[in-house]
Amino acid sequence: MQQPRLVQAVGTEIAIIWKDGDEAFFPMDYLRAQSPSAENQGEIDILGQRHGGDDREDFSGITVNNWEFIGNYAIRFIFSDGHQTGIFSWDYLRKINPVTK
Repeated sequence: MQQPRLVQAVGTEIAIIWKDGDEAFFPMDYLRAQSPSAENQGEIDILGQRHGGDDREDFSGITVNNWEFIGNYAIRFIFSDGHQTGIFSWDYLRKINPVTK
């Protein structure tokens, strides 16, 4: 998956326009809850046990302050609560699109 054509903050959402013309709108607090980082999701050991992770379910009010592209395959969002360890691949963002999910 290549980089999208455009990533832009629109109010409390991140808008992504893909090169194929598809559009996606992600609420910022939804992105924070879906962060794929070990800090957020925890880590699974060889026995399938989850260790760590953020048990919060409510990320209301958390916004995206900034972002940076990671090569041509991903983006890292910098959230208002200081979280910035999640690397969102383009494929992962397509997978978690709240409209098609």
